[in-house]
Amino acid sequence: MENKGVLIGSIIFVFASFILMIVGLVYESYKSKQQRELVASIKTERQAVAVTAPRDFSMYKTIVGDEGREMVLIPEGPFTMGSVEGDPDEAPEHQLYLKSYYIDSKEVTQAEYDRFVRMTKRGKPFVPVFEDDISKIVKPELPAIGMSWNDAGAYCKWAGKRLPTEAEWEKAGRGEGNRRYPWGDEFATGNANVDGDADGFKYLAPPGAFESGRSPYGLYDMTGNVAEWVADTYGEQYYQKSPYRDPQGSEDGQHKVIRGGSWRETPQGARLSKRFQAKMWRTDSTIGIRCARDVDEQPKGSRTAKN
Repeated sequence: MENKGVLIGSIIFVFASFILMIVGLVYESYKSKQQRELVASIKTERQAVAVTAPRDFSMYKTIVGDEGREMVLIPEGPFTMGSVEGDPDEAPEHQLYLKSYYIDSKEVTQAEYDRFVRMTKRGKPFVPVFEDDISKIVKPELPAIGMSWNDAGAYCKWAGKRLPTEAEWEKAGRGEGNRRYPWGDEFATGNANVDGDADGFKYLAPPGAFESGRSPYGLYDMTGNVAEWVADTYGEQYYQKSPYRDPQGSEDGQHKVIRGGSWRETPQGARLSKRFQAKMWRTDSTIGIRCARDVDEQPKGSRTAKN
């Protein structure tokens, strides 16, 4: 009789344990479902916040020159150049007045520069140092790299243009205010190609890949991707004596100015007011070209472009 009671007790214990296990599984399933729904709601909310409304740049006139590249008209007027928050050579922050000019909306690509090389029999670009497989940055759709300051100027002249001045470059990037980046004062991942691959590109990106990073006039890649040669000779204290109208850079110096940061730069180093300098013969995987043109020097075959 005693054995029968033990047997019944054991059966009840096993049955109760089974019921508790079922209840536990149901509860865990319910809790897991609640967590998935919470995560899904968070993801949906983040995606909604990340959406940026496209800006309208149609008020700015554009032309397409004989070489097929779009240029944007930067209107005559004042703007603020330099920064009191940056390096000593960025100071003082000062007002300038520039006449109107055209500037390329995008950086020159390798395919476009290769056409210049083939037609002029000029030497091909040369990148002396790159830590990875060079084929990863040598592609027709990527920005032109590996040209010296003289090569960059020769390309612009061949295209019926010129290198922009340092002041023209900065106004095209920041507009009439004193913003740090083309889109505003705070850096935003996904607006520019800088150091690291959080923006989607480990090295170079095709020009125009960052729609949300366009400048107030609609220019692409004024921060990051490739830094760009400009016409000026570098002077550390040039801003202290710069003329108010259409400054052309220092009259003395051994280095030329590079602007815009690159895919190797940190956000701090890719600010619009940041100034770089290099010997005019330097060639690099981080330096490219963007050309400018005076308004009264439009090409014969130019035509109005649509944004």
